[in-house]
Amino acid sequence: MKYLGIEPQKPKIAVFDFTSCEGCELQLLNKEETLADFLNAVEIVSFREASSSSSDNYDIALIEGAVSRNDEVKRLEKIRKNAKVLVALGSCACFGGVNRLKNEFDLKSANKEVYGNDPKETINVRPVKDIVPVDIEIPGCPVSKAEVESLICHVVWDSPFQPPVYPVCVECKQRFTTCLFEKGQMCLGPITRAGCNAPCPAGGQGCWGCRGPAVEPNYDSFFAIVKEKGFADIELREKLNFFGAFQEVIIS
Repeated sequence: MKYLGIEPQKPKIAVFDFTSCEGCELQLLNKEETLADFLNAVEIVSFREASSSSSDNYDIALIEGAVSRNDEVKRLEKIRKNAKVLVALGSCACFGGVNRLKNEFDLKSANKEVYGNDPKETINVRPVKDIVPVDIEIPGCPVSKAEVESLICHVVWDSPFQPPVYPVCVECKQRFTTCLFEKGQMCLGPITRAGCNAPCPAGGQGCWGCRGPAVEPNYDSFFAIVKEKGFADIELREKLNFFGAFQEVIIS
C-alpha cells in the first residue's frame, strides 16, 4: 500500500531453521488476525514452512535453532555473509535451548549407544552468537509473534523497538496471577526477562526462564527466596540450565 503516493520499501526476509523443533517459525504463521498485514509489510524470499521459494538475496535473516553439526556452522556463516541484519529467533538460537542439555554427556559414547555402528555427526550445541555476529536476539520458547512484528515495524518504519527490561513477575501481577512460590512451585519469574505475558505461571506452571535473564536481576534475593521455600540446589540448577540461558549464574 502506498502512503502519500510513495511505495514503501519492503525488506526481503529469509527464515532458516537449524537444530530445533521449528516451533518459533510456526509462530510467525500464527495469530491470523495480523498475518496478512505482517506479510504485506515484508517480502518473504525464503521460508521453508511457508513457501517452496528459495533465494540468497535477502536483507534480514531470521535464524531459528542452535548449531549442533559442522555443516550447520558453514551454512550459518554463508547466511551471515548474505544478510544485512541477522536475528537469533527463539531460545535455541539465543542460548542453545533444550538441545544444549546434551553437552552434559560424552557425545561419542552416547552416539554409539543410540546409533550403534552407524553414528551421526554431532558436536556440542552452541547458540548462533558463538558462531557469527548477531544483530538482534528475540528469545522465548516459542518466540512472541507480537515481538517479532515489533521488530519488523522497527526495520520497515524505524519505529521504536525495545524489549522489556523488567522480569516476568511484573506481567504476572498485571494478570493478577497468584505467585507460584506461594503454591509450592519454583518459578524463575523474578529473574527472567518479560515480554511473553507470563502464560506459564497463568496456566499453573512455574517459569523455566526461556527468555533469559532480565536486566540486572537480583540473584541474591532470588536465591534467598528459593532456600526459604525449601527447594534443593539440584532442583534450582535443573531450572537454570534447562534452556541454557543462565549458564554463567553461580548459585550462592
